[in-house]
Amino acid sequence: MKRRRARLELVEDRTSRIHRTRFDEERNLAPIQPLTERQAEYLEALARSPQVIVLGPAGTGKTFIAGTRAADQLRQRRISKVVITRPNVPSGRSLGFFPGTLEEKIAPWVAPLTEAMKERMGAAAFEIAVKTGDIEIVPFEVMRGRTFKNCLVILDEAQNTTINEIKMFLTRIGDDCQVIINGDVSQTDLRETSGLRTVMHMVKSRMMPIPVVEFTRNDIVRSGICAEWVKAFEETNL
Repeated sequence: MKRRRARLELVEDRTSRIHRTRFDEERNLAPIQPLTERQAEYLEALARSPQVIVLGPAGTGKTFIAGTRAADQLRQRRISKVVITRPNVPSGRSLGFFPGTLEEKIAPWVAPLTEAMKERMGAAAFEIAVKTGDIEIVPFEVMRGRTFKNCLVILDEAQNTTINEIKMFLTRIGDDCQVIINGDVSQTDLRETSGLRTVMHMVKSRMMPIPVVEFTRNDIVRSGICAEWVKAFEETNL
């Protein structure tokens, strides 16, 4: 009887160790590894600055790195919330034509960011964080009057903000916040001046202490064909 009890205790201890190791690995994922020198510059800027502006063509990792960092910061409880937003230009600047709540309407627009976060933290953990308010997707329509504190705020596709929109966004930022602004000024869908282009001019002319990371087509890591298309469109001036 004593021998059987000892065997059961051994099995239980082994199972406990297996589970503990697996969960420890989930909580301690390997840090993001840069694939290019520019990505390393991007990660360094995120580590030292409360605001970072990232420019460049598709496929360079702008959005993926922002989403992955947001997931890590939230999992490690270094921030209390992740706020995601972006302009919705192709729908006539209004989300009212889509069914569902405002958050459900904007969800397709921010899919590149949310998919990166799901990949890093797991789909179930992501959905729980959305339900508890730890991840908030905020449409521009309801942003006025808000103040963001102790969070990481990501503005994606910022080239499609108007001057008034990006002004409103930047003046929502409160204490203990990090802001990541992603965009590609060569792909603006606006007929008026891009808010991102205006902000870039202000940062450079006023020598503001805000890192600007500028990717080029040489930094594209998505695929070779992606790089070829970016090159083709650039050289055709389209």
